[in-house]
Amino acid sequence: MWHYGDSETNQVQNSRVLTTSLEESSSVPLEDWKLNEFTLQRKRLLRLGYRMLGSVTEAEDVLQDAWLRWARADDDIRTPTAYLTRIVTRLCLDRMRSARVRREVYVGPWLPEPLIETADTYEVVPDDVTVTLMLALERLSPLERAAFLLHDVFDVALTEVAVVLERDPTAVRQLASRARKNVQNARPRYNIGAAEADEIARAFFAASRDGDVAALSELLTRDVEIHTDGGGKVRAFRGVIYGLERALRLFVSARKKAVLSPTFLRTVTIDGLTGYVSLDTNGVLQTTALDIRDGRIFAIYIVKNPDKLTRVNI
Repeated sequence: MWHYGDSETNQVQNSRVLTTSLEESSSVPLEDWKLNEFTLQRKRLLRLGYRMLGSVTEAEDVLQDAWLRWARADDDIRTPTAYLTRIVTRLCLDRMRSARVRREVYVGPWLPEPLIETADTYEVVPDDVTVTLMLALERLSPLERAAFLLHDVFDVALTEVAVVLERDPTAVRQLASRARKNVQNARPRYNIGAAEADEIARAFFAASRDGDVAALSELLTRDVEIHTDGGGKVRAFRGVIYGLERALRLFVSARKKAVLSPTFLRTVTIDGLTGYVSLDTNGVLQTTALDIRDGRIFAIYIVKNPDKLTRVNI
């Protein structure tokens, strides 16, 4: 699998490993045209899988399964793009149904696996994907999510979406319409320069570390939200924190209880949002993504679940 921060050379090597693995596990030798076609489609399919599942790890697992099915497919397929899209979407839908059951018993808020953006990962999560949008997608049914992503994001014709989802085109249009209404307020609308974003991220880290009420009051909006995903594996807030007053009490209390100071590692872009990687007061690795609007922080997304941070380099 590919890892965040991999160089292009390493990614090519990892791609060859996947190819070799596929050839060894398939009873049907892969022809060159199939390898070439899948390589051309891979980034687009990975983007689809990530948006469907909220996890690069799971998306890559889906693509591995798709490779195997593609290897065994008939050679007379006339529309490889449609065929591969259909396979990946249906595999994702299968995973989403089981994932919903798991999330019903998930401890605390659930957040998508953080993708720290580099030149190599941009094509997996371009500018139109943020944590805010991913959470909005989580509120949709699996079919609504698939219909919206395929039709509105990937420009798949409605008739083809109907084939993929095995639904009537009219029903698919309704699915996409409902989804569109539910996510419209989560689409990215706020642009911020890199220098300003870095300044705000560092200022927030310092203010939260010190429990600086005055500085935090200047940085946060009155209706700020704090989402912390520990997955029951590490200490984290069990619910979402809403409002400036509760947030301030939280940071002041954390400062008083802290034995060690948190450690700032570096600023990064996480799923389209400004953020940073750090170690908390217990030395636990975490990522923090900041939804900044008009120069202030509207939402804070903290991932501490170690299962979701295996790809994050310290």
